[in-house]
Amino acid sequence: MRWFTPLLAVILLLFTGVATVASAAPDGTLRLTSTSVRSGEPIEATYSTPRPDPTNWLGLYTDPGNGPVNEAYVGPSLKWVYVKAGNGTATLPTDGLEPGNYIVFALAKDSYQWLATPVKLRIVSNAALHFINDTFDLRNARALAPYRATVGGLVRGDTGGLTFRKVSGPAWAAVSANGEVTGTPPLGHKGPLHIEARNARGETTLAAVGIEVRLPGDNLVAELRTATFNLWHSGSQVALGREKELRFLLKSDVDVVGLQESSATSTRELAEALGWDHHQSGSDIGVISRYPIVERKPPVGSGPTSVATKVRVRLDDDLDVVVWNVHLGYNPYGPYDACFGKMNQDQLMANEERSGRTPQIKAILQEMRPDIAAASRTPVVLTGDFNAPSHLDWTPGTRRCGYGSVPWPTSVLPTQAGLRDSYRVVNRDPLAVPGTTWSPIYPTFTGGYGYDSHIGEPEPQDRIDFVYFAGPLEVTDSDVVVEGRPTPVPNHNGNAWPSDHAAVVSAFRTR
Repeated sequence: MRWFTPLLAVILLLFTGVATVASAAPDGTLRLTSTSVRSGEPIEATYSTPRPDPTNWLGLYTDPGNGPVNEAYVGPSLKWVYVKAGNGTATLPTDGLEPGNYIVFALAKDSYQWLATPVKLRIVSNAALHFINDTFDLRNARALAPYRATVGGLVRGDTGGLTFRKVSGPAWAAVSANGEVTGTPPLGHKGPLHIEARNARGETTLAAVGIEVRLPGDNLVAELRTATFNLWHSGSQVALGREKELRFLLKSDVDVVGLQESSATSTRELAEALGWDHHQSGSDIGVISRYPIVERKPPVGSGPTSVATKVRVRLDDDLDVVVWNVHLGYNPYGPYDACFGKMNQDQLMANEERSGRTPQIKAILQEMRPDIAAASRTPVVLTGDFNAPSHLDWTPGTRRCGYGSVPWPTSVLPTQAGLRDSYRVVNRDPLAVPGTTWSPIYPTFTGGYGYDSHIGEPEPQDRIDFVYFAGPLEVTDSDVVVEGRPTPVPNHNGNAWPSDHAAVVSAFRTR
């Protein structure tokens, strides 16, 4: 829901288009002691600038990633430090960062204007070689039809000189040195495929990989598993966030996922690791799919602040599903207005309008009208972080913050348009099963939104992430998912769960 970064004020100004620093050519220097460091070792930098300032800073980003390559904000830095003098040394920690390629920027006055040419480096893992999960499933196969998938991106640790081989499993399946799984399955397929990965140091790791083989004439995807997943600035707020994101996706065995706060590159990076298809819209929202994306619609909204995007996913030769993914405005926030501000219903609705959420959902539903009208032929799924509750949860029976029925527009309008809330189809009682997604790491209110006098009070826990649907899909299950027992902020860095939201995973039987 929230947009946390050490440079929050500057980012908000940049999102509104207000320039903070006049453009100037980079006239300083930036050098690294080494362009290859091991995880946990600090990055040591030497810098100089003829324009010293107490708010000059160094920022570390993935490469390619969120870095301000065009001297404009794209996404938050992974690590940062102020460099106040005209010249000197500085260190950036690498604790919790995944192995891979990174880039350091020297930036002026809490902005994204370059002070010097950026410097690239590589972080090398200290961890033992390992599959992210030692048991997982790949996309479904069709008996008697050629098959292709990959496990090449699902290994972590020292991946130098990495090769794969088949240890055991079905005779039809071959595994190439780069991790591709290929072959033509027969009618009688049994058992998992055991795959070994080996690095140049001789370390090995093993995974048991499942492939469901569907008979000719059956639906290739009999159960469609969908999710909405806010990445909390691309997983950058916890140690090894990318690996933890992938672990959740593999354990949940999802097929299509709507992502928010993907910070421009996470959609592609997650999809490439999984061997999936993807679509990124602006720098915030994206969709990843185990099955081919055959249509991509221009976003609703423009630039990095686009609030919705659409793809069409081909589940089978004669079965597509249309997937919309949204991330609506976050301020003002309705539960704060209700629980802290004690606003009446008219005031709540006025603030929903002011937040942008009401006009946003109206515009999105207008764009969705043809898809919803055709849902009897092609099912429709709408995922997203709506940053607002549901009218199905604020009822006389729940009496949230003393309120009875509250017609939150971002849930009322989709329902009126013909969409159904998959979580509430399965979990009908909001009092017994609240389905809280905001927030597993904020038990108490930490301030902002005009309500600082309520700091330390219980955070209004609510369900603000949704999977809606229309058409010939039957909900078989819907769960709110969090890994482990997350430690609240500010001690969240070691959490097994990489987000400040819970995810929602809904399973549908296709017809």
